[in-house]
Amino acid sequence: MRRWLQPLILFWQQVLIFLQDNQRFLQFLSQIEGIATRVLAIGMLLVVVVAIVDLGRILTIDLLTPPLGQFNLQLVKIFGLFLNVLVALEILENITAYLKTHVSSQIVELVIVTSLIAIARKIIILDIDQPETVAKLLGLAIAILALSASYWIVRRLNYRRRP
Repeated sequence: MRRWLQPLILFWQQVLIFLQDNQRFLQFLSQIEGIATRVLAIGMLLVVVVAIVDLGRILTIDLLTPPLGQFNLQLVKIFGLFLNVLVALEILENITAYLKTHVSSQIVELVIVTSLIAIARKIIILDIDQPETVAKLLGLAIAILALSASYWIVRRLNYRRRP
């Protein structure tokens, strides 16, 4: 057998042994999952910092341009910027909750709350003058009802499981 082929065969034999041992493989997957979650948390933290800096910059520019002390932007757009930061913070909280605990029911609860905040943001910044506003509002209302019911169910189940 060729010399270069023997280490390659040995490598693949080790890989097959590794894949057959479920416990080792699951530990490996858990480590990869932990690394990916930490990378996501760092990325989301950067997004939050940039969003806060951007919000501060926009507010400063808007308040310092004439007429001084008044918002030139529509207040709805400013609320949208604040809610962007809030949604980003909620997503970061979801990631850190996942790092702290792998209890899926608690994570589901956080994801539902984050979704409700995102929909509330969408409603707040919705342009009322657009012709398709009624259809959008109806769709958002259905989404809120579905998420609220989901939150109630998950919250109730979580409350029952607590000692």
